[in-house]
Amino acid sequence: MLYQRSSALFADAKKVIPGGVNSPVRAFKAVGGDPIFVEKAKGAYLYDVDGNKLIDYINSWGPMILGHAHPAVLQAVIDKAKKGTSFGMPTELETEIASLAVSMVPNIDKIRFVNSGTEACMSAVRLARGYTGRDKIIKFAGCYHGHSDSFLIQAGSGAVTFGTPNSPGVTEGTAKDTLLARYNDLEQVTAIVEKNKEEIACIILEPVAGNMGCIPPEKGFLEGLRTLCDTHNILLIFDEVMTGFRLAPGGVQELLQVSADIVTFGKVIGGGLPVGAFAAKNEIMSHLAPEGPVYQAGTLSGNPLAMAAGLAMLTELNENRSVFESIAKKTEYLHKGMASVLETSGLPYTINRIGSMISIHFSETPVVDFETAANAAAGDHFKKFFHGMLKEGIYIAPSAFETWFLCDALTYEDLDATIAACEKTVAAM
Repeated sequence: MLYQRSSALFADAKKVIPGGVNSPVRAFKAVGGDPIFVEKAKGAYLYDVDGNKLIDYINSWGPMILGHAHPAVLQAVIDKAKKGTSFGMPTELETEIASLAVSMVPNIDKIRFVNSGTEACMSAVRLARGYTGRDKIIKFAGCYHGHSDSFLIQAGSGAVTFGTPNSPGVTEGTAKDTLLARYNDLEQVTAIVEKNKEEIACIILEPVAGNMGCIPPEKGFLEGLRTLCDTHNILLIFDEVMTGFRLAPGGVQELLQVSADIVTFGKVIGGGLPVGAFAAKNEIMSHLAPEGPVYQAGTLSGNPLAMAAGLAMLTELNENRSVFESIAKKTEYLHKGMASVLETSGLPYTINRIGSMISIHFSETPVVDFETAANAAAGDHFKKFFHGMLKEGIYIAPSAFETWFLCDALTYEDLDATIAACEKTVAAM
């Protein structure tokens, strides 16, 4: 495949945009080469500016669970745009999507919409601190909760890809209040809590990690965190920006039957438009302004276009819940096919999967935390795999630290084509 126009556009972009991109992981720095510029997308496919058609496994980093340009979502945005794009005033639509979200997700009474997952996680931590009167938080190495200062302490995803997990600009004061733990290591978290008694406001984590590749929680890990938080009056925050409304109608709380105190959302809840949200029980949400003293605001929060897209998406998922089983079966089919190919390739590998999230790690040992994910990402295996798959018309995340997201628009013919591409790629590695 040729990407001459994409390369030319990237050269132009670098003149006026830092690094030529508006989000670092798009720059292909982890895999080499120039990023691909997209012209349009439909269903399971991307169409780039050079006329190439690609089977898409990032789906805008998760929200396109039903596929690109889904008719119901598209029509909802068009209809709403005709009435105005933003008001900075309340609309009935905000209440409609809030009511639907609350009805779908366990353990929440109220939800506040914001403009991004970063903003949602930042606000959730502020709310936890305001509610508990404590300053410290525990986060996990490799879990990414956006680019707020508190979270750029050994973050995953783009921060790791670019070698700056402790970003310049994050103050020592902020860093000292962020306690770093190892994902899937309950014993270490317990030791941190014991050392900082009555100082920790919250524990925040991706209940299924997606920013060091897909890493599901080991049995008992989330349950242990829940018990630990209950014992020490700490709030447990699930960052379900990736997993919310994707792994189940009620997210990981429903899928794995573990309750969080505060949940953050993004991606799917906006139907592909920029949006985020955080939610909790009344007792906690009542501390939020204007009802309580914890301040959070946003001029474009609850933007009608994002709310229209999100309502259309959640309505489709709520009324057609079989989609979650359908997409999980497709992911399982892909897993088995790629595992069969890799098993005879001689390459070290392990595949992590849960629901419609999956990733290949080039590792002989299980990948269960940031350290094992980083070890698996070392070397050139992933770079060669990425470019080999791209050559065959398969677009996966340009970083070993990102999960793949499947959409239900994928056909089994698409999956077979992906498995065949995997076979050709690993044969050439």
